[in-house]
Amino acid sequence: SSLPVREAHLLHELILVSAARTPDAQALTAGSTHLRYAELADQVRSFSQGLMGTGLARASRVGIYLDKRIETVVGSFGAPAAGMVFVPMNPLLKPEQVGFIMADCAVSVLLTSPERYALLQPTLAQGSSLKHIVLTEGAAATLPPPPEGVRLHSWTEFMVAPACAGHRVIDADIVAILYTSGSTGRPKGVVLSHRNMVAGAKSVASYLENHAQDTLLAALPLSFDACFSQLTTAFHSGARVVLLNYLMPRDV
Repeated sequence: SSLPVREAHLLHELILVSAARTPDAQALTAGSTHLRYAELADQVRSFSQGLMGTGLARASRVGIYLDKRIETVVGSFGAPAAGMVFVPMNPLLKPEQVGFIMADCAVSVLLTSPERYALLQPTLAQGSSLKHIVLTEGAAATLPPPPEGVRLHSWTEFMVAPACAGHRVIDADIVAILYTSGSTGRPKGVVLSHRNMVAGAKSVASYLENHAQDTLLAALPLSFDACFSQLTTAFHSGARVVLLNYLMPRDV
């Protein structure tokens, strides 16, 4: 529909530019699942369209409370593609900590798993800004119903929304809010623009001399800027990222 982007200025364009340049190159591996750049770009667009289908405003907050998996990455880049703001939450956080972050920055959409959704039940009832919950697997009949006024979606259903463009975005717009660990008090949200994250990706890729044949291992939680930078650096370079949820050093 629109002309292909030749250089990334917005976060999601890091994937779109590499997809236009090398569509068949490996982009992302999680366990036995592998996505090529073209496939990853398609999923990012689909998630963006799902968000637009909710009717939410530009710069709405999209909370992501998941371990490292394909949906975590797609949500993190799909929210910016819709002109919204992603809020990654450390998967090790307790429900009350998640509730604090969701209230602090007024999360409108929560992307999580059925298991985590069940644990969050007492917290979700307190959130006044929450409108939609997207579950990585189908909404099983055994799961508790969402709070009043909140709609529950399955990932599969969310990803087949009609095609539509995202809200208008410029590189000075907010793209993400990353929260500190809260080890010295309440977690604080650090606000980042598209320009911040894209400039960081290009800078790191430059001094590490990353190239398209590289494989980067993402082992830290994606809520940490250093680990999320492995995604942006790899996607800028056209390299592959391997997601790892590890328990012991030998897993690495």
